[in-house]
Amino acid sequence: MSITSRALLTPRAAGLAVVLFSTLLWSLVGLFVRMADLDAWTIILWRSVFAVLALAPFWLLATADRAQALRAGASRASLFAIGLAVVGNIAYIGALQLTSVATVMTIYATLPFVTALLALVALREKLSRRFGAAALVAAVGITITAGAAISVGDSAGILVAALMTLSWGGLLVQAKRYPKLDLTLISLVSAVIAAVIALPLASPGLPSAYALFVCALLGVLTSGLANVLTLMGGRHIGSGETGLLLLLDVALSPLWVWLAYDERVGPPALFGGALVVIAVAGYLFTDARRRSVPCPAP
Repeated sequence: MSITSRALLTPRAAGLAVVLFSTLLWSLVGLFVRMADLDAWTIILWRSVFAVLALAPFWLLATADRAQALRAGASRASLFAIGLAVVGNIAYIGALQLTSVATVMTIYATLPFVTALLALVALREKLSRRFGAAALVAAVGITITAGAAISVGDSAGILVAALMTLSWGGLLVQAKRYPKLDLTLISLVSAVIAAVIALPLASPGLPSAYALFVCALLGVLTSGLANVLTLMGGRHIGSGETGLLLLLDVALSPLWVWLAYDERVGPPALFGGALVVIAVAGYLFTDARRRSVPCPAP
């Protein structure tokens, strides 16, 4: 087997691929929220219901000792992770309802910096020069996008998006700090709690069949699959790196909404998003080259 092939089979390479795929799924959230055309609490309720329907059978089939898993799920570390997941998932939908997708993604783009700072404090993770250079390029893109997208009227959406970003960064660090956490159970329980919170606040009655189908896509692909994949893949790479890869969501989310609903993004925001993509792609390319070159024999 060649050195390149062995590099592609490493846990780190698998982690990178899983996080990138989950980012593609996450980028569809804004589009699905626009497609559902419901109020925030109704979307949160039905998204959570379908997430539970998707995650519960998987957890039951994949977990051998369910009693032990439930006892472990009641630990302080698990409960803290569940709380972070609940806040992050509710805040995400709320922010998308309060302001534009581009503005939410602009705030969300600070995730790698939030995650790296939290990891530095909690895990004592060091930051590489390559990460610093890529983060600097991404920061320039974020600044350009922020100047183009953010206005005074978006203040509520910005605050909720900031809460979502902080919660998600903390969850990524928590998953890496405690590698034995049952991530599927955490996602499942957080979806149940979110549904209970949203139930008295959602619109009464059943939404249309089309809106339910869109909420099902939200629940299965994002709250379910993408959530678990992001946390699983993030265990095999640096916490700051996970946040950096998730920045691709910043460029892709407004693109899907623009293509489907003509929610326009100006040239400065497009340029800023392009810089974010360049930063992530450059980081991945240099990382792949560095790891594929064999070390000289002693």
